[in-house]
Amino acid sequence: MISAKKIVRIAGGSAFWGDTSSSIAALLPEARLDYLMLEYLAEITMALLARARSKSDEAGFVPDFVTAIAPHLPILKARGIKLVTNAGGMNPAACARALRAAAEAQGVELRIAIVEGDDLLARAEEFRDQGIGDWRSGAALPTADALLSMNAYLGATPIAAALDEGAEVVITGRNVDSALVLGPLMHEFGWASDDFDLMAAGSVCGHLIECGPQVTGGNFTDWQRVPGWENIGYPIAECAADGSFIVTKPEGSGGLVSVQTVGEQLLYEIDDPASYLLPDVTVDLRSVELLQAGPDRVLVRGARGRAATGLYKATVTASAGYRSTAVFMIGGLDAAAKAGRVAEAILARCHNTFRSTNLGDFTETSVEILGAEATYGPHARATTTREVMVKIAVKHPSKPALELFARDVAPASIAMAPGITGFYAGRPNVSPVIASSSALIPMAEVPVRVTLDGRALMECVVTPSAEGAPRPDLAPIAAAKPDEPLASVSLVEVAHARSGDKGDDSLIAILARKPEYLPFIARSITAEAVAVWFGHVLKGEVQRFDVPATNAFIFQLRNALGGGGLASLRIDPQGKAFGQRLLDMPVDIPARWIGQHGLSGPDSMAA
Repeated sequence: MISAKKIVRIAGGSAFWGDTSSSIAALLPEARLDYLMLEYLAEITMALLARARSKSDEAGFVPDFVTAIAPHLPILKARGIKLVTNAGGMNPAACARALRAAAEAQGVELRIAIVEGDDLLARAEEFRDQGIGDWRSGAALPTADALLSMNAYLGATPIAAALDEGAEVVITGRNVDSALVLGPLMHEFGWASDDFDLMAAGSVCGHLIECGPQVTGGNFTDWQRVPGWENIGYPIAECAADGSFIVTKPEGSGGLVSVQTVGEQLLYEIDDPASYLLPDVTVDLRSVELLQAGPDRVLVRGARGRAATGLYKATVTASAGYRSTAVFMIGGLDAAAKAGRVAEAILARCHNTFRSTNLGDFTETSVEILGAEATYGPHARATTTREVMVKIAVKHPSKPALELFARDVAPASIAMAPGITGFYAGRPNVSPVIASSSALIPMAEVPVRVTLDGRALMECVVTPSAEGAPRPDLAPIAAAKPDEPLASVSLVEVAHARSGDKGDDSLIAILARKPEYLPFIARSITAEAVAVWFGHVLKGEVQRFDVPATNAFIFQLRNALGGGGLASLRIDPQGKAFGQRLLDMPVDIPARWIGQHGLSGPDSMAA
């Protein structure tokens, strides 16, 4: 029988490969910590790890993980803090061997489990033959000669099974990030996989803390309010058996945990909030409540769930030619105009060279004049700046062609406009283009293996439970119908924003600063208006989703990132600044609110 008073404390100590390792030492003084969760993987990470594994049987995992955690293994063991991580990447077994060697060198004995089965690369042709392709575009999977990786996003059940058998460390390959928290909670509280609301609650907890300090003040719209970036606290979730939990951070650390910082992260990189699809559960975020429970403490409750779809999302990465990027500065009067002409001339010189050598043309080019607000398109205001950075990015199927491009950039400094300088990186590098796509694979087709200390615990096919009761549709957020004078303010005055990506789609969450602002945001910030605002980058449609419990909207901008990830030539291939750009949009509010609500009014908006 699980005590209703039992609290399980889980810390999120890493958000990506390359994150600071100092977070681990800062979290460990928390005496009542039960689990440390370390998350490292992204789509591009899997492709890089696949290449490393192809060169060595002992490579293919995140080496930074072993380096970062090794000094802390004695304290983890002494305090009984269990470790769950996806640092196994493309080679969980090799990761476990490296960790065990580091532990034994310090006299520490660890029970280490690995979860495998996500790597589907060897079966890609089999899935192609079944007609499985990209689930959005319908395009066929890449051919074998181009494929780099294919990995299913596994769930929490295998992690819970390993912990049930006494594992002190669980190392996975590709998992959904939320499973790294849900697995421990299933183990600790005995949650059943068909208790959908609890599964949803644990998944929401994992979603909130897997990005590390993004929930404790990092990337917060009101960044001026966040103290101590240099010592920002990584998140701790205090979880109860009923699925509620409190998000907090180590006492005395920098950062901020508020309803607003948690709210931004809750809706980060979510498309349809009624159907957040995970292998463990389909989560409905529309009813999640956030309550300030004290300084730097936010209570989260109210997640709802229903059965998962029975399909794993599998991310596929493949080679798609080559790319090169040149970056340099131009200073002086008319800097932006000079920069545009210089970029145009460099590309034209390459066109001429390619024609004379039968190399064919670029497959794609991108010129962005940074400092002249190039990413704002028609909304740019800094057109008279006296210094800019020129970014020219290109793609070509031939590596020799891009080597010619790389050699043709520097000569511009003596042949074109005055003020060209700052070739800090030297000659541009030529690197492979890695394209990403997603396929949906039946769970029944993906056996999952769990091994503890080299002994096979289980090999099974994880299948979702029977469908739970459908959630009722919620009434849409009604737009205001004002019958009084209105005034325009920038959206940032009445809302927060957080943006990210899913493939080539940009996802932007907008959270009203006050509930009374919501109907006026609904009236002005429509899907149609957002499509126009981002028309200079948008190739698809815009859809708006309502999230009433958090007074928020989510906008999905389809095909807005130039291919997304490493397939994109843009300076913002993951849409990280899209939310900031949306906050410049005008919103009509009652004129009487100006001053009354502390709003600046139309005079604050630049022309």
